[in-house]
Amino acid sequence: MRKLTRREAIKTTGAAAAAAAATPALLAAAEAFAAESPWKPEEGAAIRMLRWKRFVASEGEATMALLDAFSKATGVKIRLDSEGFEDLRPKAAVAANIGSGPDIIWTIHADPHLYPDAMLDLTDVADHLGAKHGGWYPIAEEYSKRKGQWISLPYTFSGNFLNYRISQIKKVGFDKFPDNTDDFLRLMSELNKAGTPGGFALGNASGDGNCWAHWVLWSHGGKLVDENDKLVLNSPETVAGLEYVAKLGKTFIPGVASWLDGHNNKAFLQGACSVTNNGISIYAAAVRENMKEIAEDMDHAYWPTVPGQPVQEFHVNFPMTVYKHTKYPNACKALLAWLMDAGQYDKFLEASVGYLSHTLKAYDDNPVWTADPKRAVFKDTVHRSKSFANAGTLGYAAASVFADFVVVNMVAEAALGSKTPAEAAADAHKRAERYYRI
Repeated sequence: MRKLTRREAIKTTGAAAAAAAATPALLAAAEAFAAESPWKPEEGAAIRMLRWKRFVASEGEATMALLDAFSKATGVKIRLDSEGFEDLRPKAAVAANIGSGPDIIWTIHADPHLYPDAMLDLTDVADHLGAKHGGWYPIAEEYSKRKGQWISLPYTFSGNFLNYRISQIKKVGFDKFPDNTDDFLRLMSELNKAGTPGGFALGNASGDGNCWAHWVLWSHGGKLVDENDKLVLNSPETVAGLEYVAKLGKTFIPGVASWLDGHNNKAFLQGACSVTNNGISIYAAAVRENMKEIAEDMDHAYWPTVPGQPVQEFHVNFPMTVYKHTKYPNACKALLAWLMDAGQYDKFLEASVGYLSHTLKAYDDNPVWTADPKRAVFKDTVHRSKSFANAGTLGYAAASVFADFVVVNMVAEAALGSKTPAEAAADAHKRAERYYRI
């Protein structure tokens, strides 16, 4: 696969690559949007935007084309930088704390709740888009609102489901991917015995590690806090989930202890890993790079459940945030409204090939969801996802526990056998207490 550059920039001088330049039709749409937009960019506006490093090349190209069109139509200069999750999150926090840096950050999860006072109020943009495009899905509102105010714009979610090799699960006696945890454990055990093991990230992986670790916690009824925000992490239900993952961990491919986001993609594409959790980026890369053996022999599945337990899945939220320190709030608001308006957002979804999904109800029928049956589960991302606070309030305390990888580390300790399930639950509870005492 082609390696991604660390930094990509768009400038009105025409420095953008031809593949990312706006088409005449897109430019005409941007000019029409600019003429009617409620937000008129400030004179001489220049926006610096920071995003997570793209996982699907076509999405990155589509996004750059949308930025290029907006820039040419409005005269607003736009600089786009990209960073891996592990670098993006601390840089976003630094910008919030010092009051300078990027104007817009396309960030991850609920990080704006860690520094809400640094965020520009985007309620007018959110209300405008919601009224125009069928309203927001509830999970999107939960992530982006604080005390009735929109501190971020819920731009998109990335579904994080099971990726698996069809031939390998059939080889060990499974005609379809298991929908319950007992059969899932049996599948993973048989795959390991056959020399084609699966594996899941156990390092501090912001995306994949958090998604599957929270499924472990929730699968048997465990929670961080209850409905009254009382810490209940150290519970029999949590221990039951950890006892399950202690068995599951024995089936994993070697090396998962240090896996971050991207390691499982590499292992799967190399044929070393038969089952992992991910977005659709593994499949998208296999299709794009003409890796037919992988692309034709893989599919995606929902997370299995414990009989009697509800669906408990965690998927990745990618909100857009604008900092109060920006000198160009109107330009920033106009840009976000442009990106999520009909036509532009449709193009973005189609270019994302299922890796990124919608948060506004009007985009539920985008053709991206029916163009390939292997994308089908990803359409349900916003319908199945819970926030990491689950039963509790998505605020500073929950966001801090999440940012400290408390749940990921707890699951890793149990899966790797460095602590018993009971010890891992008790120690994680103590770590979480530091934030819920504030």
